[in-house]
Amino acid sequence: MLMNSSTQFLAAQPSDTSTWPYIGLAIVGIIIFTLFIIVAQFFRLWLQAFMSNADVGMFDLVGMRMRKVDSQTVVLSKIQLVKAGIHEVSTNDLESHYLAGGRVPNVTRAMIAAHRAVLDLDWKKACAIDLAGRDIMDAVKTSVDPRVIDVPSPKTDAGKITVDAVAKDGIQLKARARVTVRTNIKQLIGGATEETVIARVGEGIVSAIGSAGSYKEVLEYPDRISKAVLAKGLDSGTAFEILSIDIADIDVGENIGAKLQADQAEADKRRFQAEAEKRRALAIALAAENKAKIEENRALVTLAEAEIPKAMAEAFRSGRLGIMDYYRMKNIQADTGMRESIGRPEQPGDPRLGSGSA
Repeated sequence: MLMNSSTQFLAAQPSDTSTWPYIGLAIVGIIIFTLFIIVAQFFRLWLQAFMSNADVGMFDLVGMRMRKVDSQTVVLSKIQLVKAGIHEVSTNDLESHYLAGGRVPNVTRAMIAAHRAVLDLDWKKACAIDLAGRDIMDAVKTSVDPRVIDVPSPKTDAGKITVDAVAKDGIQLKARARVTVRTNIKQLIGGATEETVIARVGEGIVSAIGSAGSYKEVLEYPDRISKAVLAKGLDSGTAFEILSIDIADIDVGENIGAKLQADQAEADKRRFQAEAEKRRALAIALAAENKAKIEENRALVTLAEAEIPKAMAEAFRSGRLGIMDYYRMKNIQADTGMRESIGRPEQPGDPRLGSGSA
């Protein structure tokens, strides 16, 4: 009886195996729904690539989403390259340049332009130029359509509008040049920029004018400057190739030689004046020294004369001088003083003229 009850209870319970098909269907439905959402997201891009033979698969698009790559940028760039006939650039190359921080659309347009212009530019070189900070599109454009650079450049030369140089005869010349250049793709990475070309051409113009014997030669044959500058190979080590250098204008400036000579003469004049002043000061000092010596000698004479009375007194005491000798000496001194007074020229106020003289 107990066995019959157990059998009836088990028979009354629902079977668990009947729910597994529904669970499986639910999982399959979720997977299908997820795939549908993924396909719905990327179907348009995949269809564009498929219709353009761009060889971009659905799993490639999913991988781009997982790697945080802008799939639309990559796919459109790939389509442009394929339509232009460039098949050697893969989707992985585009993704790598995008992840490296490069400008994929810019490099793509540059590659297409270089391909159409039959320029030697591969994808790796274009990416390197772009990552170096150079505008690869502008470089390709300049290679196809050469650019004209003004020398000097008002932007880089602090507003200067002419290159000033002096010929051997001292005449200043003011020149302006126009340099036609095109980009040298091979030397674009690591090559000097436009400022270097402007500086080198300006230096060459100054050297060419300075080596001319006369300013008239430069005015008569301005092409000598262009030939002399081009012969120096100024585009070496730069990102450009110089095609031509044309002298746009030459004006005559100041006579620098005469101005320098005048300045030198003025400097010599000041130097000679200083030397003359030095000699005058030495002469004044020497005169003052001579006066001091004269006064010193006068003092010595005065001291010597002061010894005369002492000597005379000693002569009186010793008997070597008598009183008559003394009076005779005084008479002689008086006569001498009178002769000197008569021999001097008359001066206004001289007591010899008297009070009634006119």
